[in-house]
Amino acid sequence: MPHLVIANRLRDGIVVFLGTDHAWVERVEACPPADGPEEGERLLATALEAERKQEVVDPTLIEVAREDDAWVPVKRRETIRSRGPTNRRDLGKQAGN
Repeated sequence: MPHLVIANRLRDGIVVFLGTDHAWVERVEACPPADGPEEGERLLATALEAERKQEVVDPTLIEVAREDDAWVPVKRRETIRSRGPTNRRDLGKQAGN
């Protein structure tokens, strides 16, 4: 199964994903997934280095699946983290904020 790295940006707490060129991006759609376990481990190692530099906190390798031409987290917890609050759809990324 494909994987991405998710974390929280340390300066503002926003959920971010490790995207191309090892840049942290706010949209899961902007991230190509790791092709295999070795690449996933390399991405995680890069993310752990960013944590050491105090750029992000709690980098985690998560499973993603292809849905409607986009990559989405498999687990509900990561879906909620990637979109924002579930109690108000007018807030968070699901509202376009």
